[in-house]
Amino acid sequence: MNLVEMTDEKILEIANPIWNGLIESSNKKDYGGFTKHFSKEMLFGANEVEIGKQWAGNKMLTSLSTDYHFFGCLRRNEHVTVLYKQTSEEVPGEFLGRLVLGIEEDLVKVFGATIF
Repeated sequence: MNLVEMTDEKILEIANPIWNGLIESSNKKDYGGFTKHFSKEMLFGANEVEIGKQWAGNKMLTSLSTDYHFFGCLRRNEHVTVLYKQTSEEVPGEFLGRLVLGIEEDLVKVFGATIF
């Protein structure tokens, strides 16, 4: 499977369920669900204590709306970055969601996930 060669539509078939899972898990502060699709590299930097601190310190991260808007895909080397306009149910404004996908052991994994 080569993500970089896929159309945006095919990438979204993969990315949207992962993004939805990240939103749901973040809102519930569910570390296991949140890191479920993380690559090995991502898991090294995403320990439960640090993610817990982020959830405790940023209300937006635990009140994400399931109503988001796809901006586009960026393809670079072996990874695809999917960009979303993300909002919160409690924090006003719009945020940029970034989901970086790649292949690890023949499976699509998350190599980056951030909201700015």
